[in-house]
Amino acid sequence: MSRSKKTRKNNQNPPQLKTRTKKQERVLSGKKQDSGNKSGSRHNESMIQTHASGNQQKNMDPRHGSKKPIQLELKTEKPTPKKVKSPKLSDEDALLKLEEDPRLNSLLDMLEEGKNLTADDQKWLNQQLTKVEQLMDKLGITDEEEMPAPKVKSTDDDLFDQFESGADLLKEYQQKD
Repeated sequence: MSRSKKTRKNNQNPPQLKTRTKKQERVLSGKKQDSGNKSGSRHNESMIQTHASGNQQKNMDPRHGSKKPIQLELKTEKPTPKKVKSPKLSDEDALLKLEEDPRLNSLLDMLEEGKNLTADDQKWLNQQLTKVEQLMDKLGITDEEEMPAPKVKSTDDDLFDQFESGADLLKEYQQKD
């Protein structure tokens, strides 16, 4: 097929252009109708008052959603209050306080009755008793119930006789009760 050049001649039926109208007479059909509220309407008090009905408050916020305030600060750990240091007790006062402790007295009573203590109670009791001993040593108080030192026998024969007889041990046992 051979190539033919286009001509500048008009067709008999060219497309017709619309007639021009003045700008004032024109109706803009392409512009959309405004829908919704104008920008900034939720902050405009006159608009809010017109929308508010008789039952609603005049200052009602037209925004939707939660009105709950949000905490913006980070939660930090509360500083522990400083303990007020009580004046130090004198050694005599501390010893009296330990001796009057009801838990210590009840545990000692249980031991005298022959009852078994739990491991925690036994540990606590031992700590308290060592504290009492330390305080008594500081104050120079000695136990009145301290056992006298046993007599040391020099010969093996005497020790053997004592072992065989067992009389001394029986007397010591009877004296304890």
